[in-house]
Amino acid sequence: MIRKADPYRDTDVIDARAPRTNQAIVGTLSLLALITGWWPILGVLAGQLAIGLVFGRRYCLPCLLYFEVIQPRVGEGRIEDSRPPRFANIVGAVFLGAATIAYLVGLNAIGLVLGLLVAGLALLAAITGLCVGCEIYRFAARLRGVRARRIDSVDLIELGASTAAGEIVTDCRSLEAELRAAGRTVVTVDVSRRPELARKYGVVLVPMAVAVTSSGAVVERLA
Repeated sequence: MIRKADPYRDTDVIDARAPRTNQAIVGTLSLLALITGWWPILGVLAGQLAIGLVFGRRYCLPCLLYFEVIQPRVGEGRIEDSRPPRFANIVGAVFLGAATIAYLVGLNAIGLVLGLLVAGLALLAAITGLCVGCEIYRFAARLRGVRARRIDSVDLIELGASTAAGEIVTDCRSLEAELRAAGRTVVTVDVSRRPELARKYGVVLVPMAVAVTSSGAVVERLA
C-alpha cells in the first residue's frame, strides 16, 4: 500500500480512521470498566493515552493496531489535521485520570460520571464521526483568530521565500516530496511554529498547498 502520509513521520496529519479506531477502543473499554466495576481499566487507558501523546504513535497501541493491521487491509482513509484529535486525546486522558483518582479516594459517583462521559463521547465519535473534543479545539482556534478563508495572495518575503514562482506548502513531508518530484519549486511553512501566519492566511487544516506567481498572487489551490 502506498500511503499519502507516513503515520509515524508526518505527525501533523493523520488518517481520519485512526482516531475513530482509538475512540472505539477507549469508549468500549471504559464502558466495560464501569459495567463490571473493574475501574483500574480507566487508569490503564489514561496511561496509554498519555504515553502516546508524549512518546508518539509508535507507543500508542490503538495506533499500532490501526496502522499496522487495519490500514494495510482497508487502505488509507481521508487525511486530516492531527491537532484536533490530539487535543481530544489530551482531554480524554485528563478525564480518565481524574476518574481513576476519584475511585481511588472513594468518590465512586464522581468516577462513574467522569468515566461515563468519556465512554459516551468516545463511542459517539467512533460511531458518528462527531468528535466533541475536536470541535472544542476548532472553536478555541477561532477564538484565537484562526479562521478559514480564501487565500488570494501571500507575502513571499514574510515567508522567507525567493521571488520566484512556486508552491507554498503548510508542512507535510509527503506532499512536499510529491511536488518536488514533479519539478515544482516548493516553500514549506510550519504554521505550528508560526501561528501568526495561520491566523493571517486562515490555515485551519494541514496539509495545504497553493501555487503562487513571483508576485505572490495565488493562482491555484493544489491540496
